[in-house]
Amino acid sequence: MFLSFTIMFLFFFFMFFVNQILLMAQEVLTRHVPLGLVALLILYSLPTVIAQSAPFASLVGTIITVGRLTSDNEILVMLSSGFSYKIVFFPAIALGILISLMSFFTNDVLLPAGNIQFNKLWRQILLTIPSLELESNSVKKFKDTVIVTGNVSGNVIDSLLILDKTAEGERRLIMANTAELKDNGKEGFSLDLNEAFFHSSKEIAWEDYDYAQADLIQYRVSNEDIIQSTVSVTAREMSSRDVYSEIKEKTAALNTRVNNRKIRLTVQAYNLENILRAGTEEDSWNARSSNVSGFNRELNSLYITKSDYSLTTFIIEFNRKFAIPFGAFCFAFLAVSLGLMAKKSGQTAGFIFGNLVAVIYWCMLYIGQTLALRAGTQPFLSMWLPNIISLLAGGILVLRRAAK
Repeated sequence: MFLSFTIMFLFFFFMFFVNQILLMAQEVLTRHVPLGLVALLILYSLPTVIAQSAPFASLVGTIITVGRLTSDNEILVMLSSGFSYKIVFFPAIALGILISLMSFFTNDVLLPAGNIQFNKLWRQILLTIPSLELESNSVKKFKDTVIVTGNVSGNVIDSLLILDKTAEGERRLIMANTAELKDNGKEGFSLDLNEAFFHSSKEIAWEDYDYAQADLIQYRVSNEDIIQSTVSVTAREMSSRDVYSEIKEKTAALNTRVNNRKIRLTVQAYNLENILRAGTEEDSWNARSSNVSGFNRELNSLYITKSDYSLTTFIIEFNRKFAIPFGAFCFAFLAVSLGLMAKKSGQTAGFIFGNLVAVIYWCMLYIGQTLALRAGTQPFLSMWLPNIISLLAGGILVLRRAAK
């Protein structure tokens, strides 16, 4: 079983490596990033590949092992010798627990550390090769600047849009037909905007604005802005303990906002009740209409405030840090049950069935995450449902097998 796990781990490692690492390497190599830096980027990304590969390797490896024992009639010999199915389940469950613990360590310790080092190195690369940050049809934020790009070919960008805010609180909108990216070394990078349109207004007086057209405008982005745009730490770069602490803080802040909304909503309802008692004069009707509109706005704001996208993201990541590693333990029951169903060519059938189950599991995980973010389903259920289904399916198959 350990040999089968090792072989399948290398298989999934290679698959995820090609999918997540080589594509990234190809992107940076086309921008002439030094090979040594590319190798470091790949090294810092390995914990992600390892954490994803181990649970699926345990699933397919166990199915292949038990499938071969079944097709070679070894299981029949064991049962005829007086052994029960426990002798098959015990090593599979033991290996599943071991892999789950190792995968959790990788996912909770090595992966955040690798992501942090990856981002540090990526920021250093951006300071030397700023063109990496501007991709085709993308939106990039640098401190108080948002840059929306069209097609990017080399250092030339089509249909560029810039939204920024100056230190004086002035909001600016700049559009250009084409732009050329230039590296200014330690000063950052600049954009030469061709056939540009410029619009500027102050936040305190939107009706007071200026606009202009120019054949050429030079727009600069400093290295400090580039670093600050990538300095934030996401949930994937934290340990489970740090994510849990962040969830508690975000939950407390959300409850405070909701309570403040409820207070304002109560005040609006109280004012509306007093106006309704005042009579039907014209002034009273205008005040009533205004307060009804204010009450509806506060009510809608309360519903919006109760859903916090950032908090949901952290809760999903917290559950993912446990669900994916301990999927290896849940897979043990399902893998043994499927392996016992093999007839002939147990290894081939096990490989096919195992990969099919892995694809279904991954799709369910992705769909669950999407539903939690967009439809408001419970993050715990969304992340743990594939494991629960695997455990239940394996249990049902075991009971049916034992009843024969």
